Amino acid sequence: MPRSAFGHVGPRDLALFTDRYELSMLQGYLESDHNPDATFSLYFRHLPPDRGYAIAAGLEQVIAYVETLTFDDDALSFLADLGFDESLLSHLDEFEFTGEIRGLPEGTPVFPNEPLLEVTAPIAQAQLFETLVLNQIGYQTLVATKGARMADVVRRHGDAQTLVDFGSRRAHGVDAGLKAARAAYLGGFDGTSNILAGQRFGVPTYGTMAHSWVQSFESERAAFEAFADVYGDDAVYLIDTYDTVGGAERAVAVADDRGVRLGGVRLDSGDLADLSVAVDEVVDDADIVVSSGIDEYALREFFDSGGVADAFGPGTALTTSTDAPDSGVVYKLTAVERDGDLTPRMKLSAGKATYPGQKEFYRVKRDGEYQHDVLARRGEDAEGTPQLETIFEDGRLVYDAPDLDSIRARTRREIGRLPDSARRVRDPTDYEVRISDGLDALAADTERELRDREL
Repeated sequence: MPRSAFGHVGPRDLALFTDRYELSMLQGYLESDHNPDATFSLYFRHLPPDRGYAIAAGLEQVIAYVETLTFDDDALSFLADLGFDESLLSHLDEFEFTGEIRGLPEGTPVFPNEPLLEVTAPIAQAQLFETLVLNQIGYQTLVATKGARMADVVRRHGDAQTLVDFGSRRAHGVDAGLKAARAAYLGGFDGTSNILAGQRFGVPTYGTMAHSWVQSFESERAAFEAFADVYGDDAVYLIDTYDTVGGAERAVAVADDRGVRLGGVRLDSGDLADLSVAVDEVVDDADIVVSSGIDEYALREFFDSGGVADAFGPGTALTTSTDAPDSGVVYKLTAVERDGDLTPRMKLSAGKATYPGQKEFYRVKRDGEYQHDVLARRGEDAEGTPQLETIFEDGRLVYDAPDLDSIRARTRREIGRLPDSARRVRDPTDYEVRISDGLDALAADTERELRDREL
């Protein structure tokens, strides 16, 4: 069976996880002897619908990519077969990152135009990163934000309920399912059903049973009895295969007959709020787990309708971010070296104009709550606390990445400091990001210079 049969991307494959036009430009840069230093910025133009904030995620995977990026013989041979010239193949064979990367720590809220990442390096290095960083940071930020919104609803309406990612089977590929489990945990989930995510990232794993277990026995009672015999006090029974309330009654009877504690029951269909109330009257203190179509909107409706649950298992809506499946992050050149200095650059395209130059953004807090941000030129004095941290300097990793539990705690703390209006599930208000005087003037000067030069 060929190595590519499952489409799995291992560390040595990531060098080729790029778009062809990136390599075409690299070859052009090298053959034109045009390899100036340049700065690229990764940011949101606009947040996805109904998002009052986004939660930065995926930096750890970018760090691993930059540290291990190598073009092996197989990769170089394939590129040669595609027709790329020796100048590019030689450059890639000796590829080594020599630049600077500044980034936003994972678990930090971010808003439009604020950099999640700034890469400054020779353009033949910085250009190559575009596809991978957009993929890793864009997707994980999307899922971390979705997870954080669900966790925030539970904290506001519930009472310490558990949130578990059930979405691997509906994710758009193996890598997406794995990274979604990480991002959801970062965003505030308590665990995942995915065993590989438990091994790779240390995310706690959870599981109950499927309808196939129940259907494979002669009766629901027989299925529950067999499960109780294997798992005892830890058994959680899926009770809606035939009749939800009847299933709850049978689970109670089986636990009594087997002399074990009823660990819990799971509801996966029907009017979940109404059924949870009815089941709660049957199972007493046993945990009630609710799955099927769960997202932040369904959670809010569930609580508003008086639903009762101890745990939730969101799946498809989480890993595919059903209501907003595209993060919309972009990676744009904002400065390029000219005569030894980085000269600001910007796009003037209608609806896609960019702010020029290297940047920093500052967060202003009063009385424990964030008030507004200031997007500024790098090095410009501004009100508030700077948010970006240096990740690589002169090609060396200088950032001490926190563990996943620390990032998760940061997410919860940071969301708690946002205005309530920005945390709303529907129609949140825009959090204010002010443009500094220095950046505003730079944008005006750069636009004037570009229009004079081009016209």
